[in-house]
Amino acid sequence: MSRRQLRPLRPLTDDERQWLERISRSHSDPSSHVIRAKLLLAVAAGATFTEAARGVGRRSGDAVGRLVARFNEDGIATVVPRHGGGHPRLYDGADRQRILDTATRSPDRGTDGTATWSLMTLRDSLRAAPDGLPQVSAFTIRQVILEAGWTWQRTRSWCETGQVVRRRKSGPVVVQDPDAEAKKS
Repeated sequence: MSRRQLRPLRPLTDDERQWLERISRSHSDPSSHVIRAKLLLAVAAGATFTEAARGVGRRSGDAVGRLVARFNEDGIATVVPRHGGGHPRLYDGADRQRILDTATRSPDRGTDGTATWSLMTLRDSLRAAPDGLPQVSAFTIRQVILEAGWTWQRTRSWCETGQVVRRRKSGPVVVQDPDAEAKKS
C-alpha cells in the first residue's frame, strides 16, 4: 500500500489536458517532455505516484510527487526541465547584445589595433572598454555570435546567415537568401 499523497494534483483545465495529451503522443519533442506529460496525465487519471512512475518505466514515486507539486505551482512550464547543473550563465541579455553590437561595428585601427575582427581582438576590445566585460572569453563570444545566427566568413568577418555583400559594377549590394531560415534548422 502506498503512502497518502500529501500534495495531490490539482484539476487540469481543458487547455492543459489537451496540451499534455499532444505532448505525450509526440515523436519529435524531447523524451523528457513526453515522459513528464505522460506522468501528469496518469496521475490526473487517478493513478498513484508509484503506479504512474512504473507506467513510464521509472522507479521513484517521490520524483513524481515533486513533479506534481511543481505542476501545481508552475503549470505547463513543468514539462520543460530546468537547469540541470553546470555553471550558470554569467552574461545576461544586455551583455550579449553588447557583444553583438561590438562585433557588428567596424574596428578602429587606432584604438582596436586591427582592421578586421577576430575572436581574440574582439575579446581584447570588450575587456578593455571602460564599461566592458573584463572576464569575457573568446569561447563565450563565439557562442553568443553563433546563437545569434551569424557565421564566420572567409573575409574574417561575422555576418548574418542568409545575408551577403556582393560586389557589383555599381558598388556593393546586400543580397538576402529567402531560404535562410529553413537552412538554419
